[in-house]
Amino acid sequence: MSLFLFKRLATLIGTLIGASVIVFLVLEILPGNAAQMLMGPDASPEAVAALATKLGLDQPAWTRYWHWIGGLLTGNLGDSYAYSSPVLDLILERLALTMPLALLAMFFTTVIALLVGVTAAARHNKLGDVGLMGMAQVGIAIPNFWFAILLILVFSVKLQWFSAGGFEGWGDGFFSGIKSLLLPALSLAVVQAAILARITRSAVLEVMREDFVRTARAKGVSQRMVLWTHVLRNAMIPVITVMGMQFSELLAGTIVVENVFYLPGLGRLIFQAISNRDLIVVRNCVM
Repeated sequence: MSLFLFKRLATLIGTLIGASVIVFLVLEILPGNAAQMLMGPDASPEAVAALATKLGLDQPAWTRYWHWIGGLLTGNLGDSYAYSSPVLDLILERLALTMPLALLAMFFTTVIALLVGVTAAARHNKLGDVGLMGMAQVGIAIPNFWFAILLILVFSVKLQWFSAGGFEGWGDGFFSGIKSLLLPALSLAVVQAAILARITRSAVLEVMREDFVRTARAKGVSQRMVLWTHVLRNAMIPVITVMGMQFSELLAGTIVVENVFYLPGLGRLIFQAISNRDLIVVRNCVM
């Protein structure tokens, strides 16, 4: 057991080191630098060089890499070039919006996927099954940003039920904040719900072939009770496994969705940091 845990820990450490090297090198080859972006296009080369020295950007890449890794290990993520504030504070502040957004999107994903997947499995090879799986295939193909714009046009511009963007914070109450996140969460959830619905359908169909299902039906248990109580409970193992992987996909999807809805979350912070070449923020957010 100890040897197994040691191997798993060694694999985890090796993966993190490899990921940190790749993230650092990919960001290093991006054109432009933070000093030039902060000083503006009209700044003199001397002024840009002086700011680069102040920020430590003139140091060799390997030196900056080790400084960054040392900061990660000690909890000192450094200061943002653009915001002049600790990166850790920026991340924690933006997570107060992004984490509820991702959790709400995960809730929508789960509810939609289970309803569609179980309903399609109950109508296997019938019109309802074909229609629902066809809709799921369309959902997989829809880009998040396109669906987000569609939701804005329908529910914000046409019906005026929701704000088209922005977030006033949690000061006006929990439900007011959640209302601002409903459309972004739906736009995040549509693709993942479509994927999870297909997986749910396959898992439910596989369990429905088991002997205990036939036994339950022979005892007179209703089809609805068999599906939602006995079958779904046993089909949840692959579904939960995929849900765990999908949560990271939802967090990554916030980069696009938060910019469409102009939400001050972690995704928008990453986008702005890339635009400003604030690479220390990007590196720490990715890791």
